[in-house]
Amino acid sequence: MQSDYLSHDAIGLAELLRKGEVSARELLDTAISRAEAVNPAINALILKDYDAARQRASNHGANGANGANGAKHGPFAGVPYLMKDLGAPIAGLRMTMGSRHYRYYVPTEDAPIVTLTKAAGFNIFGKTSTPELGQMPYTEPELFGPCRNPWSLDHTPGGSSGGAAAAVAAGIVPIAHASDGGGSIRIPASCCGLFGLKPSRSRQPPAALKTPGELGVDHAVSRSVRDSALLLDLTGGNAALPHGAPGTFLSATGEPCKPLHIAYVTDPMLAPTLSADVRAALADAAQLATSLGHRVEPVSLGIDFEAVRQPFLTIWSVVAEDIVLNAERVTGRKPLRTEFEISTWAMAHIGRKLGERALPAALEEQRRVTAKVTNLLTRYDVILCATLAGAPIKIGEMLPTQFERMQMRAVTAMPIEALMKKMLEEASNKAFAWAGCTELFNLTGQPAMSVPLYWNSRGLPVGVQFATRDGGEATLFRLAAQLEAARPWFDRRPPLMQARA
Repeated sequence: MQSDYLSHDAIGLAELLRKGEVSARELLDTAISRAEAVNPAINALILKDYDAARQRASNHGANGANGANGAKHGPFAGVPYLMKDLGAPIAGLRMTMGSRHYRYYVPTEDAPIVTLTKAAGFNIFGKTSTPELGQMPYTEPELFGPCRNPWSLDHTPGGSSGGAAAAVAAGIVPIAHASDGGGSIRIPASCCGLFGLKPSRSRQPPAALKTPGELGVDHAVSRSVRDSALLLDLTGGNAALPHGAPGTFLSATGEPCKPLHIAYVTDPMLAPTLSADVRAALADAAQLATSLGHRVEPVSLGIDFEAVRQPFLTIWSVVAEDIVLNAERVTGRKPLRTEFEISTWAMAHIGRKLGERALPAALEEQRRVTAKVTNLLTRYDVILCATLAGAPIKIGEMLPTQFERMQMRAVTAMPIEALMKKMLEEASNKAFAWAGCTELFNLTGQPAMSVPLYWNSRGLPVGVQFATRDGGEATLFRLAAQLEAARPWFDRRPPLMQARA
C-alpha cells in the first residue's frame, strides 16, 4: 500500500475509497506507518491521536455509518489528515502552540476551521509542530526541538507551518492544515517543494482568535493544486455546490488559463536583497509564464516598505502581547517568564509598551498600503515575486545569539522605549533578511501562493510567489494548474521520502 499511497493526492485516495479498492483503516494505517518511519528524522508530529482515528476509520462506511469525524458525504471522507498545533482548537485535544505555558491546555470546542475540516470528511490523526505561538519563520520550538526539512535534514522546513510542510513533503499525508499570518503557508511550501496558497482575508471562516489587522488565515500545504482547490471550496464558501461544479475552485483547476498580464517584481521587499537562487527561480518562472502565453512585464511595486514593516510589526507585537501576557484568559494560569521563549516574551512586552499606542496609526497605514496594492492590481492580473529571499536556511541559523538573548532579557526587565525600538529593529532585520517577501499580502489581505517550480544546485526547493486581487483565488488556481501541468512537481520526492517508501 505504501507505494500506492504515495502516488495519490487526497482526491485520488478518496476516489480509491469510494471505489472500494482500499478501506479507510488501510489508508490510516499506511499514514501512521509513514509517520512512525519518518517522524523520528523530521520531528513534524508533536501529538498523536491514533486510537481515536483508528476507531473512526474502522467505522467508516459500516452499516451506513458516517464517514470520518462524523461527515456523511464529505469529498475527503476517510482520508488521513493532520492539523497544525496553532490557532485551530480541536475539542479534547491538547493545543500547545509550541509553548510551555500552553502545553496542558485542552480546548473544549472546535474552531470553525476544524468544524469545516471535519465536515469535509478528513480523519484527523495528529497535530504538527509550529514555532512558539507562530512567531518565527522557522520551526524550532524549545518545547519540542527543531523540525527538519525532508529535502535536507540540516535545513529548516520553514515556519510557522513547518511541521505541516515537513509531514506532507515526507509523504505522511498528501495535504495538511496550515495557517498564514506573515507567510506561514507560503514560506514552508517554498522550503519543502509544495504548493501553498494563502486565501483572501475576506474568504475566511470566523477566526478562533480575533486579532487586530486580521493578518492570519487558515488553509493548507499540499502536493497537488487540485487538493488545495477542493479544500478551499469546502472551507471558503463553496461547500453548498457539488464539488467540481462550474464556479468552484476545483473546476477552475480544469479550465484553460487565459493569457494574464503579470507584473514581474524583483523588489526584495522587506529583505535587503534576493539571493542568486531566488533571482534564478524568478527568472525561470517568468520565462515559463511567457512560454505559456502570458504577458510578463518587469515592474517595481513602488511601495515604501518601511510603510509595510512598521504596521506589520506593530500588529504582530500586539497579537503577541495578547496571547502571552493575557494567556490566563485562555489557560486559567498566570503567564510566567520561564514558560515562554525569551524572544516571544520580549515581543509581548514590546506590544504592551509600544504596540498598543501605535496600533491606530498602524491600522491606518495598513489601509493605505492595501489601497496601493489594490490599485496596482487594476493594471495587472497577477504579481510574480519572491516567496523567500533565499533557499532554506540551516537549522539554528536564525536562533537568537547569547548577546541577543541578553538584550531581550534586559528590555523586558527595564522596558526603555529607545532600547525596545532598537532591539525590535535588529531582530526584525535578521528575520526579514530571509523571510521578508510574504508579509505584504497578509497586510493587504490579497490571496497569494507559493509554487514549487525550481530546485537549486544543492537540490533544495525554491518557490516563487504569485498574488492577485482580493477574492481572485480562481485566477491563481487556473494559473497554478497550468504551471503544474507544464512543470510537474508531484513526483519529485525528497531523499528521505524515497529512502523510506
